[in-house]
Amino acid sequence: MLLENKNAVVYGAAGSMGAAVARAFAREGARLFLAGRTLATLDAVAEKISAAGGVAQTAEVDALDQQAVEHHADEVASVVGSIDISFNGISVTAVQGTPLVDMSLEDFMAPVVESARTHFVTATAAARRMTAQGSGVVVMLSSSAARESRHRMGGFNLACASIEAFTRSLAGEVGRDGVRVVCLRPNFTPETVPEVSESDLQPLVDDTLLGRLPRLAEVADTALFLASDGAGAITGAVVNLTCGAIVD
Repeated sequence: MLLENKNAVVYGAAGSMGAAVARAFAREGARLFLAGRTLATLDAVAEKISAAGGVAQTAEVDALDQQAVEHHADEVASVVGSIDISFNGISVTAVQGTPLVDMSLEDFMAPVVESARTHFVTATAAARRMTAQGSGVVVMLSSSAARESRHRMGGFNLACASIEAFTRSLAGEVGRDGVRVVCLRPNFTPETVPEVSESDLQPLVDDTLLGRLPRLAEVADTALFLASDGAGAITGAVVNLTCGAIVD
C-alpha cells in the first residue's frame, strides 16, 4: 500500500474533492483525520471509509481559524505521533461572471484573502510539525484559473495563482528538513458541481487538448501519488491536471 503507516489530515474533507482524496488516501493504507466545519457531513465520509476497511476520525475545525487548526494538529500528533500528509480541499467564496471593471473590491478580494489564509494556516501548521520530525508532504489545491485570462473569474484566478506561489515559497523553506510541498492544478471537475449544464461545460471542454475535463478520481489519485514515497523527488511543483487547457 502506497500510504501504509502514514497519518493524513484532510481539511474540507466533506466536500467533493476533499472526500475523494480522503478515500484514495485511506484505500492505500493511510490513517485519516478529517477536518471541516460540519461534523455530520464529515462523519458520513468517515463511515464510508470505515465501511471500505479504512480508518478515519473526524473533528470540527474551521480552517480559517489558526488557533483551532493548531489545536487540532497538536491533538493528532499526540494521538498518533506524527502528521505525515496534509491536504487542503477547502472551498472559497468567489463571485464569478462579473467583469472586473464592474466588480466591488470586497467581492474581488474575498477568494484571495480566504484562500491565502486557509492555505497559510493549514500548511504552516503541518510544516511546523513535519520539519520537527524530518519528513512529511503538504499538498495544496489550485485550479486552471491560475493561468487563465478570461471566463470572468473575478479574484478566483489571483487566489489560485497565489496558492501556486505559496507552494514554491514554502517548498524552498522546508525542503532541506525533509518536507515536500506540492500543488494540484485541475481544470473544472464536473463531478464537484453536478448541476452545471452540458452547454455551460462545452466551452471549457473545447479549450482542452483531450476534449474532456478531469475526472474526480484522476485528481484524487494524483494527490495520492504526490503524497506517496514514489513522488519523493517532487517538491515545489504544480501538477497540471487541466486535460491540456493549460500547456506548460
